[in-house]
Amino acid sequence: MIRDTPLAEDLEDINALPQMLADISSDYGINEIGEAQNIPLETWPYEYTTGSLIHIEHPEYTALCPRSGYPDFGTIVIDYEPDAKVFELKAIKLYINSFRDRRISHENVINEIADKIYTDVLPSTLRIIGDFTRRGGIKTVVTVYRGGEWIHEYWPPYVNNIL
Repeated sequence: MIRDTPLAEDLEDINALPQMLADISSDYGINEIGEAQNIPLETWPYEYTTGSLIHIEHPEYTALCPRSGYPDFGTIVIDYEPDAKVFELKAIKLYINSFRDRRISHENVINEIADKIYTDVLPSTLRIIGDFTRRGGIKTVVTVYRGGEWIHEYWPPYVNNIL
């Protein structure tokens, strides 16, 4: 997906800036997050044929416990070896933020994120880790793999978030 929201530098007439800003509703971010669940991740071609491991951490995950409705918090870690394309960081941020009002278990959300990335980006290999904040004294870390060579020794060790 290519963003079609105008930017200030796109303006031919700087006097049009106040109207452009007025046209962007206060729900701009909410709308983007809401759309992220239903659209493919924005990607672009990966130009290198040598092996690269991309490591991304999103420390602001939140969703609702499917049983109690209480908020769950955590860090989502994405490690992947790209094949023909990579994803745009804002796209994954919006997608992960789209879980904030959903009732979903730790195990299910990590598998859902893995499936989305694997389907939209088609990496050679993928590891997703959900490192969830303690609640009720219980710490949960969920790890899933997708793709070819997902041998545990292949991936760098993950150091748990101690919160």
